[in-house]
Amino acid sequence: MPPKPSKKSLPAKYVQDFRSALEQALEATDEQGRKWADAKWGCYAFYDYDGEPIYVGQTNEQLRVRVRRHLSNQRTDAVAMRILDVFEVAEMELWPLWGYQDTPSSDKEARKHLNRVEHTAYIRAVENSRFKAILNEKIPPISDVLGEMPPSRRFPLISDETREERGHPDVRIARRAETISRLAAVAHERGEVSPGLRRVLVVQAIRLAYLAASRLAGATGRPEPSANAISMRELVGDVHVPHSEIETDRPESELGLDFE
Repeated sequence: MPPKPSKKSLPAKYVQDFRSALEQALEATDEQGRKWADAKWGCYAFYDYDGEPIYVGQTNEQLRVRVRRHLSNQRTDAVAMRILDVFEVAEMELWPLWGYQDTPSSDKEARKHLNRVEHTAYIRAVENSRFKAILNEKIPPISDVLGEMPPSRRFPLISDETREERGHPDVRIARRAETISRLAAVAHERGEVSPGLRRVLVVQAIRLAYLAASRLAGATGRPEPSANAISMRELVGDVHVPHSEIETDRPESELGLDFE
């Protein structure tokens, strides 16, 4: 009888590579020997295969805990609701706030500063996006934009082999279409969903349309289309501010509390 395989050997090779890269990133240290992901308070961002920002978040329970929930065990609203597709994530960026290591989660000033960092990271992500929108269901609370962000570090989460395999346009088009289908199914099955989720559905549809149009252009020898061909603002409105009280009510899972 063959020996029982280890749990780590069971996932597909690209999943193993992704998790290995994630663990390396979570163990990386700064110039002072601190592990970036050990910060209790901080913000994070995810980027796709094109380096496009796709999601920004915050935590006050520990960066490594929050990031792992998103990227390895699907125990967050964004992943469970099919808003964020883990297999679109190719890089992540961490902004640790080391000054709050011993600060309780209830501290109002620390929360205010955390909100400012998240809001600034979100605004910058939107500005740096070719589509001028990212996949956050809930727009971060309005705060003053920081002139200078805390030091951050950006980490690759996929190998060259994975990028070659899963980065192929046809693979990404199929995967993104599947993501949209699942997200639409969530909206259909639940009926009452947030305006933010419906906005994300539009954003993902635009991202899919652009990716498919770029593939067509490449196949026919034409220049890559302009992302401005579709007006994001006309379709989803202003993505810089929450549109209603519904969007400003952050669930416990996004306040650094446990989510089951």
